[in-house]
Amino acid sequence: MSWSGLVKFLIGFFLAIALLVVAGGATAYYFLTKLSTPPPKPVYANDKPALKAKASPGASKPTSASSAQPNPTPTPSEAASEVLEPGAYKARVTWREGLSLREAPTLDANRVGGVGYNQRLVVIKESDDKRWQQVRLEDGEQQGWIKAGNIERVDTEQQQ
Repeated sequence: MSWSGLVKFLIGFFLAIALLVVAGGATAYYFLTKLSTPPPKPVYANDKPALKAKASPGASKPTSASSAQPNPTPTPSEAASEVLEPGAYKARVTWREGLSLREAPTLDANRVGGVGYNQRLVVIKESDDKRWQQVRLEDGEQQGWIKAGNIERVDTEQQQ
């Protein structure tokens, strides 16, 4: 065996090892990125039941007559959303996956619904440890507890 044969063998050996390392790293990167993305938020049957009920009667209303004349009397849900309890304020959800509404301020409490990203709600009060907030949807139809820190306060001037 000559020196040139030995050099060719070593170069081929190191190239094969480098190729295996690069291919293994690329494969690991591919699978890690696939496993690290969160799945889409599931939609349950009890999520936003008020929207399903409003969709069918709203479709039968004529829009041309209602858009020509403003309604001087607010509906009960509009009146409930404008009158806030003392200490309550309006906010919007900043958590991209949305939030779960719970019956009580614990993770073990039953889930009573959900709030979507950028949805507006009314913060009624906070728990004693400031980790949970009791909220009501802006339409006033659903109420529950959410984890604190996932919403931001909305000024009343921004809404109008």
